[in-house]
Amino acid sequence: MSDRAIATIFFVLIIALTLGITAWAARRNKDTAHHYVAGGEIKGWQNGLAISGDYLSAASFLGIAGSIALTGFSGFYLSIGFLVAYLVVLLLVAEPLRNLGKYTFADMLAARFNLRGVRSAAALSTIAISTFYMIAQMVGAGALIELLLGLPYVLSVVIIGVLMTIYIAAGGMVATTWIQIVKAVLLISGTLALSLAVLAQFNFNPVAIFNRVEAELGPEMVLPPPPEGFV
Repeated sequence: MSDRAIATIFFVLIIALTLGITAWAARRNKDTAHHYVAGGEIKGWQNGLAISGDYLSAASFLGIAGSIALTGFSGFYLSIGFLVAYLVVLLLVAEPLRNLGKYTFADMLAARFNLRGVRSAAALSTIAISTFYMIAQMVGAGALIELLLGLPYVLSVVIIGVLMTIYIAAGGMVATTWIQIVKAVLLISGTLALSLAVLAQFNFNPVAIFNRVEAELGPEMVLPPPPEGFV
């Protein structure tokens, strides 16, 4: 069986699994609270896995690995930026939203200021930021599907866009959370298996890996850059 056939089988299986989760979640998506915050029924460990699945996205899984491969240790700082950004979101956005009992940033501002212009500005800002973010996500997803399955790029983007719309519109936060949980389990399992396979080539000695990388690619691949490198 060819690599493309294997990739296609796994892709179809994952899509079938996620659509099944969405269908199950749609039956529980009864009101606004269920759509936006899953009715408050998501447990801590489930939220933790869902956040991990969101954090271990294609940008993290492929982008950070590629950044480290190209720039060495300097690329590691990119992963720290993602983590710090989550802390800022939790402290400055998530907590005030929870305390006010609101679902969106625009709702929070409108509750504070009670002005239609504030809500309109917040809504337009959200749409603008989300649009640029989604462009990057769709480009990456389309390129990945094109590479794995051999589908035309435009068709790949359309397929991913339609699936994302179904997940969000039909399943709401329940479907989104459980899909992120599934993604987290798959990515963590794949990363663990890949790490063990690499370590096995070096008798499970991580120091030997770093020594090999330093010998072949230079010390900048494993050592932090000097302070003047940030100027």
